[in-house]
Amino acid sequence: MAIAIESQGLSEGQALVKRTFDFVLSAFGLVLTGWLILLAWLAASLDTRSNGFFTQQRVGKDGKRFTVVKIKTMRPSRELTTTVTRSGDPRITPLGRIFRKTKIDELPQLWNVLLGDMSFVGPRPDVPGFADKLTGEERCLLSIRPGITGPATLKYRNEEALLAAADDPEAYNREVIWPDKVRINLEYIRDWSLAGDLRYIWQTVVG
Repeated sequence: MAIAIESQGLSEGQALVKRTFDFVLSAFGLVLTGWLILLAWLAASLDTRSNGFFTQQRVGKDGKRFTVVKIKTMRPSRELTTTVTRSGDPRITPLGRIFRKTKIDELPQLWNVLLGDMSFVGPRPDVPGFADKLTGEERCLLSIRPGITGPATLKYRNEEALLAAADDPEAYNREVIWPDKVRINLEYIRDWSLAGDLRYIWQTVVG
């Protein structure tokens, strides 16, 4: 179900430039990394003893839900059911830690970008209960496609370690990290430029 957006996001021209860039680069990226995605899927399937692709419903542009695709890095646990992942999470497999550290687990999201569910740069797509609960001008975050990377993602590269150090990870994520991400992403939309997107992609690649 779509959610009405109250605040102004990118102009039509900016949105067209951003989408064209995403489409061309994602198509090129899939051609270059398709073999790696296939190998990672096979390795993850053997490692987790299940389908090596992880799929989950996330909140996208205009509040519409879509299915994000990643390489599976975790095994299910009856004890842990939270969607918040901390450093040292026992659900993460040894191979999964490598995939997460090298960002190989993120590569299948190129397909989401190609389809138009996501962008290369933007707010990370969250599970229902966060972005879809925004009110007022903060709903502007829903005016653009969620991204693989972005300024908030780069700032919180070590988010799992921060959550691991918190007494209540879910509360810390909800009360501290999430509001700060909202602030950062609103600034990103207000000051958007293609050069800025290229810079965030470069910073993500080079670490």
